[in-house]
Amino acid sequence: MSLAERVCGADQQPSGQRRTTQSGFPLSKWRRGCCAVAVCLFSGMVWAQPKAPSAAPPSSANSSIDAQLFFQLLVGEIQWREGERLAAFELMLDAARRAKSEQLFLRATEMALQAKAGDQALAAIKSWRSALPQSASAHNYLAQLLVALNRPQEAVEPLRSLIGLTQREQRPALIASIQRFFARTPDRQLAANLVEEILKPYVEEAATRTPSLLATSQAWLVGKDKTRAWSFLQRAHAQDPKAIEPAMWAAEMMREVPDAEQVVAKVLKERPNSTDLRLHYARSLIASQRYADAVTQLENVTRNNPDVIGPWLTLGALHVELNHPQDGRRALNTYLQRVDAQAEMPVASQTPSDDDGETAPDKGKTEAWMQLAEAAEQESEFEAAEAWLAKVADPKQAVQVQQRRASILVKRGKLIDALNLIAALPDGNDEQARTKLLAQTQVLRDAKRWREAYAALQASMERFPDDTAFLYERAMVAEKLGEYADMESMLRKVMTLKPDHALAHNALGYSLADRNIRLPEAKALIQRALELSPGDPMFTDSLGWVEYRLGNREEALRLLRWAMRARPDTEIGAHLGEVLWVLGQRDEALRVWRESEIRDDSNEVLRSTLKRLQVRL
Repeated sequence: MSLAERVCGADQQPSGQRRTTQSGFPLSKWRRGCCAVAVCLFSGMVWAQPKAPSAAPPSSANSSIDAQLFFQLLVGEIQWREGERLAAFELMLDAARRAKSEQLFLRATEMALQAKAGDQALAAIKSWRSALPQSASAHNYLAQLLVALNRPQEAVEPLRSLIGLTQREQRPALIASIQRFFARTPDRQLAANLVEEILKPYVEEAATRTPSLLATSQAWLVGKDKTRAWSFLQRAHAQDPKAIEPAMWAAEMMREVPDAEQVVAKVLKERPNSTDLRLHYARSLIASQRYADAVTQLENVTRNNPDVIGPWLTLGALHVELNHPQDGRRALNTYLQRVDAQAEMPVASQTPSDDDGETAPDKGKTEAWMQLAEAAEQESEFEAAEAWLAKVADPKQAVQVQQRRASILVKRGKLIDALNLIAALPDGNDEQARTKLLAQTQVLRDAKRWREAYAALQASMERFPDDTAFLYERAMVAEKLGEYADMESMLRKVMTLKPDHALAHNALGYSLADRNIRLPEAKALIQRALELSPGDPMFTDSLGWVEYRLGNREEALRLLRWAMRARPDTEIGAHLGEVLWVLGQRDEALRVWRESEIRDDSNEVLRSTLKRLQVRL
């Protein structure tokens, strides 16, 4: 729990969880009886024990506390347990000042924090820092508390001093975490300015220049100033064009600052075997739904580092998402083989258990089985899909398994069985009921039973009237039924309830563009979706489509080519093919459409496009 939470009255942290400050300094945990507490606290300052006489008795090692101080501490703890918190705090702080003890100052500070007494805590920490000016913990606590008390400007000096007190080899890690001290500061630009001010001296030192520039860049990105964030990243990259750290942060920035990808590409060109950077880059590409580009990076990693297990699972899942079932199967089976091989290794070499008791390999195997089931389903190998699903024993995946089974039943023409399977899911609480109703709707949508899905969603919204998931689903089904006014009403409500709902902005914009109406409004909606989710290929496809409708064919072609390269998709292919067709590039259009048909020959957008243009493949 942070100092801000303790000063402002947050709940106590669960027992058994070790609390630390943001830079790693442990916080005291006094939860014992009064006498035991006093004794245990001073385990390093015990009374000198009498020894049996010997020919040459050793010199005595006297304790640093005397009987009076020990008694004072004991009384303070008794008062604390009896609820006399202010008196206990004053006794402890007085003892800390007399003994100049880090432990006692820490205990006095903790007393004030637990009593939600910010001013007393601040007085204790200032006394601590005055008595022990080389104490990194005192500076750390002081900075945190000043920020928690909404006095962030005053934290500049102690944080700068904290960096100076930290050993040189540990400074880069501390500098990288400086922005976190201001995580609760509501004025993000003020926080970014303070981080820049704190780190200004360290930008001038060679050893700390790069981490300081990157930390400042991070602070400005949080402060919503992309231009300044990008400028500091560029400076860090210019210091050493081959350095990994700036490229790693560039990968993080890509969604907010697309130009940051240039840094990643340049460093990978210089250091093509950097597995860590490629994995970081792949994660950012996946976050932007640029699955094809992510596959390229992961294939490089698995080719050059085949014994690294995790990327095989991600690569397989991406291939399945892109409807490449055979490639997905190869990667997923490789992952399972390597996990099983690892299980035969000595226990000390295996991946440790997670907090919930399930090992990371077990979770990975469950995910691999689910993905293999979907890959088999894509190839209409339904018995094989069911065999993979039967391996999943994790109760947390029970609903997902039943949904997958229902999807298979729909494809086999057994809609009633699929609905009965979903009906058997538990619905004892709101969350279970919500999940069940959404699953039922998905089954009806899979079966293209639009009117029944619409009715089910209307009934669901009586129980969940402002649930954006149900509103969005109803809008999508309304669009299929041609109920455009209802669709727009639902999407507008979603955007009101959740202004950052990118899907709703894109859906309404695309629907207007597809119907060739209110095109400037459609473009503005789609551009807003891309602001909320930069680089999303499906949203870029929507923007390309509205540009096409507006008559901007070359810009439409540019956008659709990019979207298709980032995420090969049948619907994007249908749009790209049409633009190529009307531009006279008919051979390429036919190639794009044929490739799209291989992915999904039943896609409605592709079929309607070919029919409207009177094209036979």
